[in-house]
Amino acid sequence: MTAHTTNPSTFVSPASDAPSGAPGLLARVLSTTRDPGALVARVALGLVMFPHGAQKALGWFGGYGFTGTMGFFTGKMGIPAAFAILAILAEFLGSIGLVVGAVSRVAALGIAAVMAVAIATVHLHNGLFMNWYGNQAGEGFEYHLLAIGLALVVMVKGGGAYSVDRAVSARR
Repeated sequence: MTAHTTNPSTFVSPASDAPSGAPGLLARVLSTTRDPGALVARVALGLVMFPHGAQKALGWFGGYGFTGTMGFFTGKMGIPAAFAILAILAEFLGSIGLVVGAVSRVAALGIAAVMAVAIATVHLHNGLFMNWYGNQAGEGFEYHLLAIGLALVVMVKGGGAYSVDRAVSARR
């Protein structure tokens, strides 16, 4: 039989306001290097996603705005309101977060989740390819895969060079 020991620093006292691991978690989420590849992935994903998020949140670029998008997501697609709001916020605020490099890993995770759900619920049955010639019932999922790939780079590497994350983590 092996004796198990515990580390007292992993326990939270009832009087504590936050778990002892919270500052460490935040540091890990914000940590990044000056990696130019992460910078390129982050900014490219943010710039490509911004118009899509702005369509849903503000009605820009021919979109229906928050109310119209919520109506479509909840009424036509049957998505619960909380998840619809999270999807709109992930695309809109997440894209802005990526462009400036603020909480980049979280922003990328949100966008990757939205893209994965879009593939599974809407685009999978249309196949891989976009509907370039108008001869498919809808759009394929190649765009979504590229977005997920860029998001994975950011989730692994962080915001990279010229990011708010880098500035904050360098100060810590």
